[in-house]
Amino acid sequence: MCGIIGYVGQQEAYPLLVRGLEKLEYRGYDSAGICTAHENELLLHKKKGRVETLKSHLIPGNRGIAHTRWSTHGAPSDKNAHPFLSQHNDFAIVHNGIIENYLELKEQLRQEGISFTSETDSEVIVHLLAKQYTGDLKEAVLKTIPHLQGAYAFCVIHKDNNEIIGARNGSPLVVGLGTHENFLASDVSAIIEHTKKVIYLNDFELARITPEEVEVFTFNDVKRPAVIKEVAWDIEQAQKQGYKHFMLKEIFEQPKVIEDSLHITFTLPSMWKHIIIVACGTASYAGYVGKYIIEHVAKVPVAVEIASEFRYKEPLLGKDDLVIAISQSGETADTLAAVRLAKEHGATTLGLINVVDSTIAREVDHVVYTRAGPEIGVASTKAFTSQLVAMYKLAFHLAGKSFHAPNLVKTITNILSLNEEIKQIAHKYYHSHNILYIGRNTNFPLALEGALKLKEISYIHAEAYPAGELKHGPIALVSEDMPTVAICPQDAVYHKTYSNMEEIKARKGKVIAIATEGDENIKRLADDVIFIPKVDELLYPFCIIIPLQLLAYHIADIKKCDIDKPRNLAKSVTVE
Repeated sequence: MCGIIGYVGQQEAYPLLVRGLEKLEYRGYDSAGICTAHENELLLHKKKGRVETLKSHLIPGNRGIAHTRWSTHGAPSDKNAHPFLSQHNDFAIVHNGIIENYLELKEQLRQEGISFTSETDSEVIVHLLAKQYTGDLKEAVLKTIPHLQGAYAFCVIHKDNNEIIGARNGSPLVVGLGTHENFLASDVSAIIEHTKKVIYLNDFELARITPEEVEVFTFNDVKRPAVIKEVAWDIEQAQKQGYKHFMLKEIFEQPKVIEDSLHITFTLPSMWKHIIIVACGTASYAGYVGKYIIEHVAKVPVAVEIASEFRYKEPLLGKDDLVIAISQSGETADTLAAVRLAKEHGATTLGLINVVDSTIAREVDHVVYTRAGPEIGVASTKAFTSQLVAMYKLAFHLAGKSFHAPNLVKTITNILSLNEEIKQIAHKYYHSHNILYIGRNTNFPLALEGALKLKEISYIHAEAYPAGELKHGPIALVSEDMPTVAICPQDAVYHKTYSNMEEIKARKGKVIAIATEGDENIKRLADDVIFIPKVDELLYPFCIIIPLQLLAYHIADIKKCDIDKPRNLAKSVTVE
């Protein structure tokens, strides 16, 4: 989840590394730090807080490593910030991941006279490296790796050697190829302004980079040919382009995302006994919508499993089963583990992935890219919509049909024009401490996603329930102080959800309804209504998600929350 970057070349490393960290900050922003090598000395600057805190400082050197932290072991603090130096200041490392046996290693090293300066698991790596070093940095890394249990990507420099070593096992790491300079980073966003030529490291691989050379080795010290890929997007796509926040920009990009995603095609077989969808967070809610659509259109039974739970099961899978992994980043640790488990049990795997050549994309049997483009805001928006399109396209493919929605892009564009109206509604409810979300059928996972968005960026407690479950407990919470967002378009379950709204109003609860244009009954019943156009019933999820995203956004903005970097969260969850 942390962000790491390394540079070796002819430029001053520090300003370049700061810019790279800014692009990686969505991976974690508890602390940040940089270490450079200059005149056979390691120079270190690190601080608790955002990358911004590093800009007032400058240390020389043409080689360096840097880190922005999402805390796991040890609270956010100066001492727990990366990079970490060895006891004699010969080595420095930055690390993303979790070293599960660090307490055992730490105790062993202490008994050998090593002093620790932090509470982190990461620091053991640098002391092990120093212990193994006999003059060859790559050799020291290879000797250190067998001692480490857990997931990691790390970069290491030595004060004397004009090289950086990066190693990967379970956390992403990419090499960037420049002219008389080379890079290592957690993802391409950190280096895209410098190069589009990259090498993606696989698990159990390390890279040795110098200004003129890149070599890739397995952990068995076998050199492999470097497969160079060209990144398909550019730095402009990762800029705010005049919007106040990345999240708002990405919400407004959704018509284009839908247009692009409608060109997704599937070539995998259409006959499956069972389908299991594995995902986490927002992606899992796209999966739940997909379950309804696949079962409705293709008549294939679908189960949705939270990847962090599925990975610990003994799944009943075979060659006639399809496991679909949904992930924006393609690096989600739990989803990757679920894919590997599914393959071990003989199932066919399909990845619906946004980031090209990510780990899950490389490991599944079939991959389809969702075409959302780079998503910088931590709270996912356009990626979710692209995942919905992919699920619909898959459902119709499995049914031997074609999915057509010729007016969908225009419809979504029109819904975005409700932005100011939704902002005014947000002003009425931003002070709420709790908000309930309800829906039925496909509207229930949309309620889940709406509640999640609100929680993520505004820190308001929100819960979603199937509307029919209100009477089984949650209605006890209803009061004048707890508004309910009711998703109630004119679909097959309209009258049932409408009745639930009446139950809420009978108990003096306030209702914000998302309803179909022209619904005078809801207009009279609800306190506030966001009207969406009447569309084919199957297409309502695309129309409903936009108001839910905008409502969460505006509530958070009115509260002056850090929308693009909400507390305690990171964009890509690459550790368990």
